[in-house]
Amino acid sequence: MRRSGFWNASVRNTNNMNAEIDINGVTLKTERLTIRPWRMADLADFYEYASADGVGQAAGWSPHQSIDESRMILTMFIEGKNEFALEYNGKAIGSLGIERYNEERFPEFETMQCREIGYVLGRDYWGQGLMTEAVRELIQYLFEDVKLDVILCSHFIGNIRSARVKQKNGFRHYSFGRYHTLMDTWVDDDTGILTRKEWQDRNPG
Repeated sequence: MRRSGFWNASVRNTNNMNAEIDINGVTLKTERLTIRPWRMADLADFYEYASADGVGQAAGWSPHQSIDESRMILTMFIEGKNEFALEYNGKAIGSLGIERYNEERFPEFETMQCREIGYVLGRDYWGQGLMTEAVRELIQYLFEDVKLDVILCSHFIGNIRSARVKQKNGFRHYSFGRYHTLMDTWVDDDTGILTRKEWQDRNPG
């Protein structure tokens, strides 16, 4: 797939186990999607999908109640420099984040470059393989260009769509756990793992 802007990405080791990542200037392209940093001009698109019932709950947050709420979160995305917008036909339809994994839960990755990815897609675009396509491209970027050793990805038990995205991209089950959501609830989750070696074995050359 076509990609550009890798020279602007950065990763460095710190005293903790999470690799520090900055996606400023990074643009990834797949057959149907442009995967790029969020910008404030995306606010209306962001609010449109983030306010829809059923979208946020699958990721542990409530639907946005106002465009001001979306503006606040979008500002966090932009300043955090680790959340991609998924652009489809000129419209932002979802997000793909390179998140910090739980170091207390997974201390075994202390000597490795590791991150957890998370994703959300607007309901109108479910069932079209778009997120599978986006995650595939992100994995290639994280292993080939950022040089991560391990990628984790979790989904709530019962979220079949998210589980399929993981499965299609080669993640294997690693751990069951409990996740405290932004809605102040506890949900059972399933964390999958993909190592750079496993990915390289599936994608020789």
